[in-house]
Amino acid sequence: MNAAAPNRPLTAVVSAMPQELSALLAQLDTRHTQPHAGRVFHHGELHGQPVVAVLCGIGKVAAATTTALLIERYRVERIVFTGVAGGLGRTVQVGDVVIGDQLLQHDMDASPLFPRYEVPMTGRSHFGADASLSAQLKAAAALVLAEPDHFGPEAHALGVMRPSLHQGLIISGDRFVSTATESQALQAALPDALAVEMEGAALAQVCHDLGVPFAVLRTISDRADDSAHIDFMKFIDVVAAKASADIVGTWLRSQG
Repeated sequence: MNAAAPNRPLTAVVSAMPQELSALLAQLDTRHTQPHAGRVFHHGELHGQPVVAVLCGIGKVAAATTTALLIERYRVERIVFTGVAGGLGRTVQVGDVVIGDQLLQHDMDASPLFPRYEVPMTGRSHFGADASLSAQLKAAAALVLAEPDHFGPEAHALGVMRPSLHQGLIISGDRFVSTATESQALQAALPDALAVEMEGAALAQVCHDLGVPFAVLRTISDRADDSAHIDFMKFIDVVAAKASADIVGTWLRSQG
């Protein structure tokens, strides 16, 4: 239903929560909006590139539905998911940015019929993000995070001073991990996991099925433990929304 200009692929930018998408929408030169299937698809240009921005909602089903609509109905050619996640990796701290190179559903368990974590009938548990797209976002994130005083006093008050950049496994599941017990269990079962959230692996599976490149960009809002709920919404407003908008903006401007 939408066609991008030659050499300017149509990009979808997706987030799970309104606050996560707000900063990007504020910068979008909106051509029109289209309500469909309980969502609002914002069509326009962002930093000179054709974009469809949409709030998918929280959870794996919401993410999968939105991804399928973006690909089948709106014909997007690549998808970037932005938002927050809980930190699991030992070196991952609040305010850090994680680029997912592999996505896995930590609550997928059809054993003993299939190995734990494996998506039945696919023969795989891990779904790889597009290497080129992820590398571009990583480069953009490195530039943004290298800026001195990128985050102001409000972010500093939340403990965000000089965030680091990571790339690796992100895991997804249909529950908000908010206790030390849950977090430690995930760390023990999946020691390579850097972060945990609720949508990325579902988007990854749909993109894999339909052959569309994707990347997942997450800002760490908490350590997925008993303090995960503290100042969560303020963190999104002050840190995560700004980080997502600045990183995606830097990346899109680099596209020429």
